[in-house]
Amino acid sequence: MAVIVRLNVDMKSIGEVAAQFGVPTHVLRHWEAEGLVTPARAGDRRRYTDADLYRVAAILISKEAGFGLADIRTMLAAPSAPARHEVMARHRERLLARIARARAALDMLEGGLECPHDDIMTCSHFQGLLADRLRPSSVAVADRRSANPIRGDRGSP
Repeated sequence: MAVIVRLNVDMKSIGEVAAQFGVPTHVLRHWEAEGLVTPARAGDRRRYTDADLYRVAAILISKEAGFGLADIRTMLAAPSAPARHEVMARHRERLLARIARARAALDMLEGGLECPHDDIMTCSHFQGLLADRLRPSSVAVADRRSANPIRGDRGSP
């Protein structure tokens, strides 16, 4: 009886990784072309190790946090902790601002759900939830310019 040994037993194919993370395979290929991941090769097939899976997870979380691919590459390939910290600190501030905007939107929705008025715009409680947007602020103006909701900036894949 012949014994069949599967090589790369702990490695995954591009299809398996794509399915695990819910991304199309072309995105993984693009990230490889951009230098974000470097899967091993078995012939012409990509093989992903556990270390590659952690990188893919870090890329996805970073993208969800608003990082562009160039900053993700800088963060993952930083030659030192201080270089990585600088990129991360910059994005931390942006992410905190996005979280604050999302929290304000959630507060508005929750306030609207509690409002008994037929015309929500006549509700003083609801109007109070909108008060911060009525005040001009250089920070708020800058935040709105950097996160263009009309274009829906999401960066590249």
